Amino acid sequence: MNGTLLSDAIPDVSVVIAAYNAADTIGDAIGSAAAQEGVTVEIIVVDDCSSDATRATVAALGTSGLTLLPLDRNRGPGGARNAGFAAARGRWIAVLDADDTLQPDRLCRMIAMAEAKDAAVVVDNLDVLHADGRRERMFAPALLAAMPALTLPVFIDANRIFHATHNFGYMKPVFRRSFLEDKDLAFDEALRIGEDYLLLASVLAAGGTSAVVPEAGYVYRIREGSISRVLRLDHVDAMLAGDRRFLARFPLRGAAADAQRRRTRNLEETRSFLALIQHLKNRSLGPALRVALGDPVALRHLSMPIAARWRRLMAPSAHPRTAAPRADLSPTTAEDLPLENKG
Repeated sequence: MNGTLLSDAIPDVSVVIAAYNAADTIGDAIGSAAAQEGVTVEIIVVDDCSSDATRATVAALGTSGLTLLPLDRNRGPGGARNAGFAAARGRWIAVLDADDTLQPDRLCRMIAMAEAKDAAVVVDNLDVLHADGRRERMFAPALLAAMPALTLPVFIDANRIFHATHNFGYMKPVFRRSFLEDKDLAFDEALRIGEDYLLLASVLAAGGTSAVVPEAGYVYRIREGSISRVLRLDHVDAMLAGDRRFLARFPLRGAAADAQRRRTRNLEETRSFLALIQHLKNRSLGPALRVALGDPVALRHLSMPIAARWRRLMAPSAHPRTAAPRADLSPTTAEDLPLENKG
């Protein structure tokens, strides 16, 4: 049995692909979903008001079990996925980004593990494909092999900016559809970044267990221009607001509450750091100093690059018009912060 859905029977998995201007990659994503072995799949592509040929490309494929769901307004990654989830009929729902692919045995392996453990969700490892063709494993297999289940405290703790190149928010879960429906869980559409993290956190906070497959079955492609590669102040503000909505619904206790306090403090430090960088870029030294004094911990992030840029800014120059350009003040690592999703 392969991934082709042969009848109107309920499929094993609904693969939901939110697409925005993905004409150049969507065919590979769909092809990898259709090639799944050992399970039946339906593929739902939600076009989030693309301005390129995404819709035409999908419509021309003729893939069995493929549904194109065009939106009449741009709803962002979370909104597009919610539309796909609402249309899904599968016992399980898998999320696939429009520029990523799946290994042929991924869904069969994950669902077998989840059903053996009666889990509400299952996660696995990822292979990272760089633009230059380099390929690397995202998480050490031994790390995941030693983790029989992904718990809420561990998941929250792993989602702190600057603490790792990749965090568990990058994982692409496969959800038991009935659990999401019973608990009324969906992506937070107010978020344009970090919505993946909040949905999995909500599943765990609602009492769902998460099985873990140490092997890599998801191929995560890093591309320029993805919103997951750039972090702005408004992104951090949105994540803090999203966390507040999460906590209003799921009051945390014990280790999970402790982990959440660490995450909140981390986001606050990150916000101070980004505000500091913005003031330095604008050569607003007074506001930059106030931020630094108000949240000194934020200075730990990239302290050496900041110090170097500060010295360059303050250094006397015989030719003021050729002093350090403003671009030199932006942190080179700010575009590589460990975020949760692509969009």
